[in-house]
Amino acid sequence: MLTLRQLFLANNAQTTDFPLLLEFERAKGVYMYDGNGKAYIDLISGIGVSNLGHGNPHVIGAIKEQLDKYMHLMVYGEYVQSPQVRFAERLVSLLPPHLNSVYFVNSGTEAVEGAMKLAKRYTGRSRIVACHNAYHGSTHGALSVMGNEEYKQAYRPLLPGIDLVRFNEPADLQMITEETACVIIETVQGEAGIRVPDKAYMLALRERCSQTGALLILDEIQAALGRTGKLFAFEDFNIVPDILLMAKALGGGMPVGAFISSDKIMVALKENPILGHITTFGGHPVCCAAGLAALEVLLNENLIDWVDAKEALFRQLLVHSAIREVRGKGLMLAMELETFEFNKKVIDRCIENGVVVDWFLHCSNSMRIAPPLIITEDEIRKACGVILEAIDNCIK
Repeated sequence: MLTLRQLFLANNAQTTDFPLLLEFERAKGVYMYDGNGKAYIDLISGIGVSNLGHGNPHVIGAIKEQLDKYMHLMVYGEYVQSPQVRFAERLVSLLPPHLNSVYFVNSGTEAVEGAMKLAKRYTGRSRIVACHNAYHGSTHGALSVMGNEEYKQAYRPLLPGIDLVRFNEPADLQMITEETACVIIETVQGEAGIRVPDKAYMLALRERCSQTGALLILDEIQAALGRTGKLFAFEDFNIVPDILLMAKALGGGMPVGAFISSDKIMVALKENPILGHITTFGGHPVCCAAGLAALEVLLNENLIDWVDAKEALFRQLLVHSAIREVRGKGLMLAMELETFEFNKKVIDRCIENGVVVDWFLHCSNSMRIAPPLIITEDEIRKACGVILEAIDNCIK
């Protein structure tokens, strides 16, 4: 009889020739447990998803309560479903006034697709500005605005009319013109190795979009919901987008994404043609119930208030001659080492010793550090000790 791992390799489509092949039986808090009971600290939150850690009782309770009422009833936007309505209402209450219309989808890449369609439909324009080393998802449209040719070249032709600019480079903002439908940019670049832009750059970007009539789409699929120390990362830059993208932590561990705009802009999807954007499972009631519960836990337990102090502790502890830099904001950090080969050795050693870390698509010599926001000081110290020991071991 084949083992579960063998069946995984035999029947589940693979994305690389070297999957991690970690097999977990349960997860709780910041820990995941394998079949032998070995605990692993999840220092990447399932790539930015598990802000509250694993198995939060309030989220699980909301899921169970909704399961007893109903699951899927109809494609998104036709029936009045309480979990969708209440979740959208709560999100809008926390956002600037003109971000008052929420379109729920299933994932971050779907939020990107919907937002780009909306921008084209509303402006009547076709060109899109995106950034080098950006990552916005893996569907065809989202791939078109990825800023790394290595991951795009095998799938061309992609969307035409994409202009790539350098992130955090004010001179390139002149490439935004009256022909630009939208600028799509990560408020904090993720797969580029956690790059935080200058406030002056973000203000200039907002001004240039307003001058030219291009819509500003801020991708906060990773950065929102406390990850950077603010509820929304754009709050640090004193700007507001025309369209905001969210996913990952939005569902409290369940799959949900959203693109959020003004009702003035969003109405463009209703006419000429009607049903300008459609999703069957977007805003699934169980996912929305989980997302609302997760949002209330985040706010009621004041988890965001502690993010800056936890960032400071990581920076204090992660000091080593082999560490070139620790970059980022809040609990969205990158630890840069010399090469990918050395970084991979350190990562493998960390996992072997019970700390799950990872690297970045566009910055493979840097280690991703993005734990659940609930991580304690003791757990941070423990994780950093494992990382430093792994570095020492790999230098030998």
